[in-house]
Amino acid sequence: MIGHTDNFIDIDAPFGFVWDRTNDLRRWPELFSEYASVDILEETPTSATFRLTMHPDEQERVWSWVSERHWDKDARTVRARRVETGPFEFMNITWTYEELGPDSTRMRWVQDFHMKPDAPVDTAAMTERINRNSAVQMQLIKQRVERARCRVVGMDDVPSNTRRGGDLRTLLAPPNAGTSAGFCGAVRLKPGEGVSEHYHPYSEEYLFVARGELRVDLDGEPVTVGAEQALHIPRNVRHRLTSTGDEQALVVFQIGPLAPEPHLGHVDTEPGPGDPAPSADGALTAALTGPGAT
Repeated sequence: MIGHTDNFIDIDAPFGFVWDRTNDLRRWPELFSEYASVDILEETPTSATFRLTMHPDEQERVWSWVSERHWDKDARTVRARRVETGPFEFMNITWTYEELGPDSTRMRWVQDFHMKPDAPVDTAAMTERINRNSAVQMQLIKQRVERARCRVVGMDDVPSNTRRGGDLRTLLAPPNAGTSAGFCGAVRLKPGEGVSEHYHPYSEEYLFVARGELRVDLDGEPVTVGAEQALHIPRNVRHRLTSTGDEQALVVFQIGPLAPEPHLGHVDTEPGPGDPAPSADGALTAALTGPGAT
């Protein structure tokens, strides 16, 4: 008899966020309740060999084994097997992910295995045990992944991007908060400091000046935005920001919807302070970058 289990759960989060969270092996002790530690033994961009150690069981026994995983994000599939099989003759696991919607992902675990003749439980009993435990762990993972989307992020919690000018921080985005409709952040600008001109082919932008005063050049036409005022910037409108007040400006921005790929989200139309000088003929090649500028 070959043991076979098939369990799934629907998680209210985008596929990319679910994939990254559930395949971050180093964080498995925070995701699963049964694992005490994960030690990475070998690692490549698409595979890992690692040791899993469980919390002590009711008899204070500590179980540990080596497994390996191979993943293909494009195919949304992970294949794993136990290298140190312990009581199993073999244990193979396939994880698959199905995108049900922009905020919903189905995660499925299919396990095929067989117990050794001298194992403490037979294959039928292990099948029942795996089905029972999978339901518990999947529900826990669902709760923890969904909770990770509702997070408070401060300016000092994320890196600064100064390439286009100012001190710009992307606060909430797909990688750290599982956003599916856009991202938001803030930029600090000293008096006279600005953000170089660019536009967003796929997204609208919403600016709110929390402090200071801003001049925004929209396709070359200046607009003044004062403290506690907001501005909408449509798709494909070139915009440049300049702080015109006597104090440091704090500008909050939100951009959405997301571009098809992060690197398509911004097109630069002039160099920023962190860019190399234009070429000799004066031409500027538009730079395409991911989230990180207004």
